[in-house]
Amino acid sequence: MNDFSGLDLIEPLRRALSAESYSTPTPIQAQSIPHLLARRDLLGVAQTGTGKTAAFVLPMLQTLVATSKGRPVSRRPRALVLAPTRELAVQIGESVRTYGRFSSVTATTVFGGAPIGQQIRALSRGVDIVIATPGRLLDLLNQNKLRLDGVDIFVLDEADRMLDMGFIGDVRKIAGLVGTKRQTVLFSATMPNAVAKLADDLLSNPLRVEVAAQSIMADRIEQRVLFVEKAQKRQLLSTLLENGSISRALVFTRTKHGADRVARHLEHSKVRADAIHGNKSQNARQRALNCFKNGQLRVLVATDIAARGIDVDGVTHVINFDLPQDPETYVHRIGRTARAGAAGHAISFCDRDERNFLFDIEKLTQQSIEVVADHPFHAPDIANAGRTKSKPSRRGAPQRRGGNEKTNSFSKARQRPNSASSGKPRRHRNKRPLVAA
Repeated sequence: MNDFSGLDLIEPLRRALSAESYSTPTPIQAQSIPHLLARRDLLGVAQTGTGKTAAFVLPMLQTLVATSKGRPVSRRPRALVLAPTRELAVQIGESVRTYGRFSSVTATTVFGGAPIGQQIRALSRGVDIVIATPGRLLDLLNQNKLRLDGVDIFVLDEADRMLDMGFIGDVRKIAGLVGTKRQTVLFSATMPNAVAKLADDLLSNPLRVEVAAQSIMADRIEQRVLFVEKAQKRQLLSTLLENGSISRALVFTRTKHGADRVARHLEHSKVRADAIHGNKSQNARQRALNCFKNGQLRVLVATDIAARGIDVDGVTHVINFDLPQDPETYVHRIGRTARAGAAGHAISFCDRDERNFLFDIEKLTQQSIEVVADHPFHAPDIANAGRTKSKPSRRGAPQRRGGNEKTNSFSKARQRPNSASSGKPRRHRNKRPLVAA
């Protein structure tokens, strides 16, 4: 489908899309919106960055406009969106306001870490849509501050993350309070058995729509890995950021304390950076995210849970300071670049304890990640090491050969002719700088 005109959207939504300069639907939008407008239940399997939020927000807004009976009833929303984290809930709320700006549909976002009194007052005034995290929603329900029996549209976003965070029981409890005559939409990046069972229980004869992550990554994200000793990672990051083409970078660490240490190191290196993680207050997290969005920060350092829902245009690079133990998390992370059809770069640091994580990632994505050997902290013993016996791969990925390694210029100032890789000789692709201008 070439543009949104073929999706039968109403004029206020088309005007909002035009105001945002959105003209062409993504595959998940083109496949989902017509069926959601027809009131079908839908099971969507899609990674972050595919446009899935608009895929359910646009038809939800159109349905609510068509079925409006005037002013919303106090404490009785007509649509409910559940999200695993406050950041994602806030992002969805912003999307609802953006796409619904020329309609009369009202919405509010409720989540923990913010004053509950303000949220109660918003619900009392009456809203069409509630976007919520499970914990705060249950608090409000237990206090009889809202009812869900009038909900017509129930959306569960990032169900696999709900599972990871232990929210599935809460989700089932909330679903039992939602009206039975409803349209249910469930989106998940992956489909573990527990999520598949949840979908089977909540959805009625759903249409399944799936967008393959591998093709998205192969088409738009240039992935590279740098082998480095753990103690050298922060110096490597500082050196990497000397390249001005990294204009907006999202850096992932495994721990909260690690995120703080990296952010402090970058500040000492005169790089505008801040950290976002669960130990920070909601106000501090939102402030850092806003500064990253408006360009006041060049680098945002985040843990995986805190980064859930970060949807920032123009992220040129995702840097995995620590490789994730779960390969699906790698796909989530790098999906935060190359959004809305743009190209992006994903750079991963790999120390000797992370080799097996790299094997698992390559097995999941079914592609070998290009190795950059030409950097100041390159550790060839890590690069050429096979899988360790002490850390067996959880997924049984095939052993990586040293001959897979490729040599790239670390910066434009250090470009040089091709050099032979270690191990078995093989044909190399054309050399490119590590970070493209």
